[in-house]
Amino acid sequence: MFGISKEALEMLRKEYPPGTRVELVTMDDISAPPAGTKGTVLAVDDIGSLIMRWDSGSSLNMCYGEDVVRKVND
Repeated sequence: MFGISKEALEMLRKEYPPGTRVELVTMDDISAPPAGTKGTVLAVDDIGSLIMRWDSGSSLNMCYGEDVVRKVND
């Protein structure tokens, strides 16, 4: 499954269910929103990417094992 185990994928889906609010810590992409941007998780796809809706209007997804977010309560 493209570098993510079934167990890790299940863990991600439990950790980041749809509606989870997160804040971007780091993303290595020229199109990335700035660090500190908040967003909402829409889903976790089959390769572990977080499907995102950023408050800034961006929809750039978070790549498993590369990008970093932290949960927030707001």
